[in-house]
Amino acid sequence: MLSSALPIRSLLFAIFILMAGSGFLSTLIAIRLEEAGAAALLIGIVGTGYFAGLTWGSLKVEALIARIGHIRAFAAFVTVFSASSLTYAIVDFPYLWIALRLVDGFAMAGVFVCLESWLNKQAQPHNRSTILAAYMIALYCGQAAGQFLLNLGDNSPDLPFMVSAVLLSLALLPVLLTRMEQPHIERTVPFSLKRLYTASPLGIVGTLTTGAMLGAFYAMGAVYVQRIGMDLSQVAFFTFSVIAGGVLLQYPLGLLSDRFDRRRVIVWCSLIAAAICAGLVLLDLPNEGTILLGAMFGGFAFALYPLCVAHTNDHLEEDERIGASSGLVLTYSAGAVAGPLIGSTAMSVAGPAGLFFAIGALALLGGLFGLWRMAASPPVAADDQQPFQSLPRTSPMAAVLESEED
Repeated sequence: MLSSALPIRSLLFAIFILMAGSGFLSTLIAIRLEEAGAAALLIGIVGTGYFAGLTWGSLKVEALIARIGHIRAFAAFVTVFSASSLTYAIVDFPYLWIALRLVDGFAMAGVFVCLESWLNKQAQPHNRSTILAAYMIALYCGQAAGQFLLNLGDNSPDLPFMVSAVLLSLALLPVLLTRMEQPHIERTVPFSLKRLYTASPLGIVGTLTTGAMLGAFYAMGAVYVQRIGMDLSQVAFFTFSVIAGGVLLQYPLGLLSDRFDRRRVIVWCSLIAAAICAGLVLLDLPNEGTILLGAMFGGFAFALYPLCVAHTNDHLEEDERIGASSGLVLTYSAGAVAGPLIGSTAMSVAGPAGLFFAIGALALLGGLFGLWRMAASPPVAADDQQPFQSLPRTSPMAAVLESEED
């Protein structure tokens, strides 16, 4: 992996710093709104703003990047995101924060498209999987490490926002100073929902429910653990544990899905995630138990998206996979837009436990749909299954990067 990663080390360093500086903002913003006495539904709407911006950006930024080039576009997106991070510290007005999160999501979509199309330029058939793996390690390690910056707010509430802006600004340097040639944008045309469903009903339904589950968690998870009595450092460790669990179990579950009917693995992951959510709702756990179940939830829930992409690819020809995977990224994003509203509404009705009640219900829905699909259609022959590839839930460019084509 090291030899393949060396030519793209500046891009990997950039995404690590970016995720360290931005990955904890969803948690931080939810905590600040909770401390200010905001209603759960308002916190959910603020969370929805980010995913709406991410979806909007994934559809629109390619034309801008193609017009002005990757380096200038990347600098513009990161500068806007950095300025937005400082604005949270300056203006304490939740309704403005909805607009800021929309901007954050749009800017982050631009960052993902820039970096992932650039990585695709460097990828060749012999090292494509290695480059994607290195990218995911940098992305998730940055996101997980950034959670501990929440602790900076103990004595100075504005400091985490300032540190976020500093890190985002520093992430510009590896890209601005790179000597790599800027790539041309490879335009991806996502499949329509109807075409996706025809190709793989479980793929699209599983992706949609997974997006709603994780959108609800990212927007409201910090509020949940605060309301059950955890302090700020424990909130940071809980969120870190969920992300770490998600990274650790993706590859083992993917290997398992390569050996058996992949639908069976999707169903089991969904049902186990639902059972874990039931435990978080029904059991009176110590903080350590909640953190452990959170890590287990992340392990099974994070695996669902790449499993659904792999299952969809099992039903497609080679030249159809990029369009289908791009469509699944947007389907995931659409689910993530709805997730915070679902989770926050459930918390408004049922208290803190409502969040994991809603997430568990979504996981159960996905698992039951998978059981129906297993009864309604035969499995894909083992020889016809495509090898599992762990994927980020970022932009349609990830589908290009994942492709095995030249």
